[in-house]
This record gives sequence, structure tokens and C-alpha cells, in this order.
Amino acid sequence: MRPALLTALLPLALAACAQPADEPTPPAATPESTQPAAAPAQESANAGAAFESVLAGDWRTPEFTERDRYRNPGQTLAFFGLQPNHTVVEITPGGGWYAEILAPYVRDEGRYVAAVVDPEALPEDRRGYPSRSLASLQALFQANPARFDRAEVVRYDPAAPSFGEPGSADMVLTFRNVHNWLGSGQAEGMFAGFFEVLRPGGVLGVVDHRAADGMAEYDDSGYVGQDRMIALAEAAGFQFDASSEVNANPRDTKDHPNGVWTLPPTNNHEDADAERYAEIGESDRMTLRFVKPE
Repeated sequence: MRPALLTALLPLALAACAQPADEPTPPAATPESTQPAAAPAQESANAGAAFESVLAGDWRTPEFTERDRYRNPGQTLAFFGLQPNHTVVEITPGGGWYAEILAPYVRDEGRYVAAVVDPEALPEDRRGYPSRSLASLQALFQANPARFDRAEVVRYDPAAPSFGEPGSADMVLTFRNVHNWLGSGQAEGMFAGFFEVLRPGGVLGVVDHRAADGMAEYDDSGYVGQDRMIALAEAAGFQFDASSEVNANPRDTKDHPNGVWTLPPTNNHEDADAERYAEIGESDRMTLRFVKPE
């Protein structure tokens, strides 16, 4: 090959190799064609410095940051395409693991909305956990107003979920929650609520424990079939856009005596098995991006 031609082709070859594994490699630009617009995940990857800054924030709970190696928050949010000016609704944020990252990241240009179960919408004997989670989240926000003063909390009724004005959100995110909704028979209603609150073109990002069988019926193991998750979102009107293996864990055999809760961080196992499960780490997880059609 002539040196001049080799010099011209080398940058194109390097660019093709740099494409993320989950995204199709775009064709090289030619005089007859133009380079396609970057995918949302690629655009957000350009904001990597901002993610690194917020992940290193001294306001984050030390016990939370220790789990970054399992949850890969920067890479996960880049894959979903989060931008600083987005209105992002996080569904059931628990004690605020992702809220500590999301709320400060969009504070100046966007909006962070924590959608939490309204304890008053539940029977009295089921209000304990939602009440504790809500109190924990509110305490987190109140303890650091410089970071969380603009964070919003919306309460929803799981039997008839609504997460804000229709079409008001750029992104809806939920982490390790769908298995609970499947177990309680509320998953379809939740996904319908996600669809309603998103604007056309908005993104739904889902992370959950992945079952070995893609279409597995939900059981009490905590694992969900990836194909079933996709079918659930598509039934609500979403288009499946892409998947990422950023939160995959091939060491997870998914046959544990107490389901996913056998593994860290719950560690529901015999003391003698602590080392074994520590070596496995947290569960194998699917990371899926869906889009509401324009």
C-alpha cells in the first residue's frame, strides 16, 4: 500500500476501533455522505470530566462510593445519555445512592426529581419501608443544601402511578426495582407512568438483576429475564434502543439459596460462605436503554 494512502486511512481505522461495543460503528464520512449524529451515550461520554467530578464529590456517602466498582455509575449514566440540562426522574431512589450523583450533576442547568412511594397510599402495615426511605432521602437533601437544594420529591401511588406533568421529563431512570414491581403485579402500570411523563424522544434507563433465562417468569429470586424486560417496556410503547454490559458479572451463577440477596450488599448467607460470595461480588445486571417514539 502506498504511504500516502496508508496515512489517510489510519485515522479512520483507529476511530472505528474506538467505538463502544454496544453501539454500531458509523460509516466513515465521504464526499457523498455525512457522518451520522452521535448516539446519546457517545454525546454523554464527552461529559466524562463532569461525571468524574461529581463521582469524586466529598458529599457522597463513603459506603456508597465503595460500591462504584460494582455499579459503574459514570459509565452507566454515559450510556443512558444523561446531560447536565436534562430533567431526570429517578424512580424509587431508596436511600439516595444515585441521588447523590444525579441531583448535583443536573442542579445548575436541569432538574432532578425523586419519585418515591407515598406511604399514605399504602395499607398501614406496609408503610414502614417507604416511610424510612422517604425520611432518609429528605435527610440527605437537607444535610447539604449546596448540592441538593433544588432536588424535588414527588410521591406516587403504586396502584395508579404518576410521576409529573405528561411530557415533562427528558429521562426516567430506575435501578434494581423492576423485580419488585413484577412481584407485586405493578410493573405494567409503572412502565405506563414512565411513558407518560417522558417527552417524545425521551429516554428510559433500566438496570436490574438479570436472570439466566431471557424470558424467565418472575420468581422470588430477584432476577428478571432480559427479553421479558424488553417486552414489558415495548408493551408500554417504548422502543428498545440499546443494551450495555457495563454492569455484567459473569461470576454470578444465579443459583444462590436466597436469590440475589445472597450476594453483596445484602449478604443473606451463612458466615462460612462470606469469602465465596465476596469473590462473586454484586449480581449480574442488565443495563437497557429505551426511547419514547417521537
